Amino acid sequence: MNLYKYVSEKINEKLGMTVNLESPRNREFGDFATNAAMVMAKNAGKNPRELAGDIANQLRELDFVADASVAGPGFINIKLRNNFIWKNATAPKQIAAQKPMVIDLDYGAYNVAKSLHIGHLRTSIVGDTFNRTAKFIGHKTFSWNHIGDWGKPMGLIIAWIERLHPELPYFSDNFDPNMPVDYEIDTVELNTYYPSASKLAKEDADFQARAQEIKAKFQDGHAGYFALYEKFLAISLAAMNNTVKRLNILPFDYDLGERNAAQYLDDVEKILRAKNMIYESDGALVINVRRDDDTAPMPPYMWRDSRGADTYDSTDLAAVFCRKKKDNPDKIIYFTDLRQSLHFEQLFRAADMSGIYPYEKMEHIGYGTINGSDGKPFKTRDGNAAGLDDILDLATVAVRERVAESGKSLDDETINSIALAAVKFNDLLHDVRSDYIFDPKSITSFEGRTGPYILYTAVRLNSILKKADAQTTEPATYELTADERNLLIQIMDFERTVISAFDNRATDLIANYAYDLCQLINTFYHNCPIMRDDVDETVKAGRLHIVRVARDTLATAIDLMGLKVPSEM
Repeated sequence: MNLYKYVSEKINEKLGMTVNLESPRNREFGDFATNAAMVMAKNAGKNPRELAGDIANQLRELDFVADASVAGPGFINIKLRNNFIWKNATAPKQIAAQKPMVIDLDYGAYNVAKSLHIGHLRTSIVGDTFNRTAKFIGHKTFSWNHIGDWGKPMGLIIAWIERLHPELPYFSDNFDPNMPVDYEIDTVELNTYYPSASKLAKEDADFQARAQEIKAKFQDGHAGYFALYEKFLAISLAAMNNTVKRLNILPFDYDLGERNAAQYLDDVEKILRAKNMIYESDGALVINVRRDDDTAPMPPYMWRDSRGADTYDSTDLAAVFCRKKKDNPDKIIYFTDLRQSLHFEQLFRAADMSGIYPYEKMEHIGYGTINGSDGKPFKTRDGNAAGLDDILDLATVAVRERVAESGKSLDDETINSIALAAVKFNDLLHDVRSDYIFDPKSITSFEGRTGPYILYTAVRLNSILKKADAQTTEPATYELTADERNLLIQIMDFERTVISAFDNRATDLIANYAYDLCQLINTFYHNCPIMRDDVDETVKAGRLHIVRVARDTLATAIDLMGLKVPSEM
């Protein structure tokens, strides 16, 4: 149940007014507190403590309230009845949203013929967790991996392959699509093509011009270039799929990017021209998205560049048109680098002004950077931007070292699960908009606010239940200790946390909830013996029930974060 919502609604109904409740971390004096009497005292013409006493008397009449006491100048502390907590602390169930929405989620945004790098880590992890959370709450989601597969990079890659293999038939204007071509591309080698071509284009004007020519012909439907593109696209999609599996994120509903959006450019341009939104500026076609009340610079939105080529701006707007046509979503939410905020503000304005999609239904969740211990963007030892696989490999090595130091022996699958949890939990732990430090050694610790600590707690609970009698059922009534009580109240706060994480676009709430839950679980474990011979059977049954509910709640939180619990640690 959503404990906070239930208690709030019942209290508001009882008092006939809206009362704001707080959930104190220290529950020694109460499970909830309110300063309502202090806020209302002046209008009521009463002393705050006197009014608080009147309110407390009314609250004691509620069947779930054990006590309501007045503290200080007029605070009211509310203590819940133990039997109410015992009966209502249950395993979490999927929530039925009051107003279920269709939501398009744009994250991933991987690029064709480019290995995934550290910049793809946060969009993948946060986007996936938000997707899982939205589904859990009862919304229908469509996840989009808006791949880069249309613009300048495609021209550079094809030009580079032409430079390496000019004898291939793909470069002929008379290419026959039905003709078999004996040419294979190695994935590792393919990932070197774009950086090599990009570097050469900066040094060689002729190569740059050739790449631009190829790009234009490719976008116009050149059969040979398109056939070559299809070949390395398949390789890239396979590599992307491997990364999705390694990160344990849900498969994307759509691996469709700029090329898919490009087919809607003519439709969108008709809309823009019908509303006289396109005008020429220095040879380019742009859209004025500036408003009269803007105080900061707002550049025009680039529809077509001065060479007549499609742009990132134009395909993004066409993608909105496509999503409206395909999914008709109630919301479109983008997860990208915070530094793209201006671009998305321009996009949202262009979509709204054109009537393609309302401004207020679009959101951009910008994430911060992943930094090294020096506070600068994390790089590998050779000074290059870290690849996504590099990040996971560094965590895996750190986990192996820790396991070796402990004298344990864990299989590769378990090591990989722990490393993945270390990376993903560390990312989710932080506000998505903030920067954070990536330190393989600290995030792979089995103690503290880390992914391995979360998994270790889950493994411990599974181990207890495995040893227990599966037929044991919970008693109808049970006398709770303080540690048991605190744990069950935290469990009852799960639904509120998940809803808040969705409403505030704050996946860190789920990660921090999981950590707080694990702390209470381990305190309960140490202070409340379960399987010892001297433990009363009723107490044993009650504590095993608490273990089951705690395990199921933690397992749900772990699943929302896309972590995998190993069988042992």
